Amino acid sequence: MKIIIDQQIKALVPEFNIIAHEMDVVVTKTEAVQELIKETEKELQVKYTIEDVIHIPTIKEGRDGYKKFGKDPSRYRLAVESLYRRIVKNYNLYSINDVVDIGNILSIRTMRSTAILDYNQIMGDVLVRLGTADDDYEGINRGKINVENIPVYVDDLGPFGSTTSDTIRTSITDETTKILVLIICFSNENIESNINEMTELYTKYCNAQNIRRIEVKSEE
Repeated sequence: MKIIIDQQIKALVPEFNIIAHEMDVVVTKTEAVQELIKETEKELQVKYTIEDVIHIPTIKEGRDGYKKFGKDPSRYRLAVESLYRRIVKNYNLYSINDVVDIGNILSIRTMRSTAILDYNQIMGDVLVRLGTADDDYEGINRGKINVENIPVYVDDLGPFGSTTSDTIRTSITDETTKILVLIICFSNENIESNINEMTELYTKYCNAQNIRRIEVKSEE
């Protein structure tokens, strides 16, 4: 698999980058991850107020990036901001399975949007480009979403994910055996620490094996 970032994105936000890894997993749901979720929720509720969330540096970077793309970040929120806002407002995180739930923990710890995708449902190479008004995009539990002017992930079949919401087609199911993990970066800060966090979480809680980094290139 090749992952290419479109020139238009790089022209507007030169440091936009994606950390991409593939790995084998077994989809389960364990008490250990449920406890981790509860601990994480409590930590954030003590540490942040709702007013604090947009000032978290990596979230602010993403919001500023959305503005450069021509998208209102308060109307179309980054996935990571939505997570933080939900928790700080004392709502529990949705719990799906350990693979998805650890993706949310990873997003919270890195303070960046993540995408946890079924690798085997992605057809061909991946182009990351700005969405258009013609993109037909169904977000998970959200219906049709306007993805115009936000980064979308596109394979041979069309858009399958974005920095705001994922789609059903590449969502994690009980039959998933291999995943693609994307960490969306609007700057080059803390890349290696984010990779380490991802590796530790998925190895510890999802028995991840055959973890391999995928090179992400800019379109020439």
